[in-house]
Amino acid sequence: MGVETLTFGCRLNTVESEALRVHAAADGRDRVVVNTCAVTQEAGRQARKAIRRIARVRPGTEIVVTGCGAEVETEAYAAMPEVARLVGNAEKLSPAGWSPAATGPGAVMAARTVAPTRIDAIAGHTRAFVPVQNGCDHRCTFCVIPFGRGTSRSVPVAEVVAQVETIVAHGGREVVLTGVDLTAYGRDLPEPSLSLGGLVRAILRAVPELARLRISSIDSVEVDDALLAALVEEERLMPHLHLSLQAGDDLILKRMKRRHSRADAIRFCATVRALRPDVVFGADLIAGFPTETEDQFARSLDLVAECGLTHLHVFPYSPRPGTPAARMPPVAPDAIRDRAARLRAAGAAALRRHLNGQVGRTLTVLAERGGTGRSADFTPVRLAGEAEAGTFHAVTIAGHDGARLIAA
Repeated sequence: MGVETLTFGCRLNTVESEALRVHAAADGRDRVVVNTCAVTQEAGRQARKAIRRIARVRPGTEIVVTGCGAEVETEAYAAMPEVARLVGNAEKLSPAGWSPAATGPGAVMAARTVAPTRIDAIAGHTRAFVPVQNGCDHRCTFCVIPFGRGTSRSVPVAEVVAQVETIVAHGGREVVLTGVDLTAYGRDLPEPSLSLGGLVRAILRAVPELARLRISSIDSVEVDDALLAALVEEERLMPHLHLSLQAGDDLILKRMKRRHSRADAIRFCATVRALRPDVVFGADLIAGFPTETEDQFARSLDLVAECGLTHLHVFPYSPRPGTPAARMPPVAPDAIRDRAARLRAAGAAALRRHLNGQVGRTLTVLAERGGTGRSADFTPVRLAGEAEAGTFHAVTIAGHDGARLIAA
């Protein structure tokens, strides 16, 4: 069997699961590594359910648990009889973390550097994610991830460039920069005034063969002038930004301990759209944060139109033990579900408007597997016939199915 991985949660976990295989397989033992997420209660519930299922259908299999769940909910996973051992987030990408002498979770808060995640590409994909930052120095009141990932640490520019070069050399056409708090990139590095925008410029300058560069979820209030300039001047930097907005009401944002206001979010989207008119925005939004009234929720709902959001990730609020928000007066569960459904409906309507606007246009699509691809603004496109993954195609859009465009 070798080493198999089962991954929950973010893109960072997905990439790390690919990278940790080498270390997890070094001793030659067969095992399943479950890379857990702690962002919501549901993520933990699904991971524990999967662990029990693995043990049931494959008795005797060694099950190792790592990821944010192992750090944040250590006791819960350690108490599971199906789990053979835990490997901490600070250890999972190093050989020492998989040795018998490894101490397990608990070291991540002391970590001050982050090792580059070295992979050639993710098997079968034309798009590769490159982690350039880990950890978070902020303390949003709903979030446990800083305790699962530690303080903000950045991968040096030279290491990032080398990783991108390797991916391109192995046929990668598109790279996505990812991290926990991506716009914090560079603050811990010795280079003066280094930022995410500077990193983007460095990659595009050093790797001219890279066809497309994307950045994953960002904190809009921390976007620097260098990144805005790159969006204007660099055609290979794709016009798609996913924003960590979370709410549209100022009091709720304050209670979340966010660093932006409603006006900041609206202003940022208007500024970027003026600089790069073809930009498409996605956003994370939380429904039913503690104390949220119907009027306050309505401001989040209105934000979809006021910011011109297209792709929504909606999270029904989920209390995480130990966070300040978990001690605030909760919203009724039925109201949380209703608000999440209304946000998702608004997101679906916004996506349909975007798709309608693409009909009749000619777009450049990067083909993926299964007769699909992505346009520059990350909209999925169903191609008219089979196309080799990793090839570009100019296609005319004939219609859509409500979720993706359909090429003629």
